[in-house]
Amino acid sequence: MKKSTQILEKVFDILGEILALLTLTLYVVLFINANWSFIPVDVLKILNIIKDYAALVVVVIVGCEAIVKRGFVFKVLFMLILAIIIIAQFFPGTWENITKVF
Repeated sequence: MKKSTQILEKVFDILGEILALLTLTLYVVLFINANWSFIPVDVLKILNIIKDYAALVVVVIVGCEAIVKRGFVFKVLFMLILAIIIIAQFFPGTWENITKVF
């Protein structure tokens, strides 16, 4: 493996770990807030928006870490699937139906 590939893989690894920890922390805070409301409404709206996209961001970072060491075909497939998911977010009805499933 090239040195640049190894460095990029490590960067994605560290970034993925940090974002996963922050995402879990966000979920815990929101679960606690569901029982004992202590977060102001405006901040809660922002945290809920972040919650909606946090899991997707973690998946993208971990996916990038995985495809760094793969071939061109896997990179194109990953980017294509990622593009479909991001484009689906621009259609609110579709995105709401998908998020309700999960």
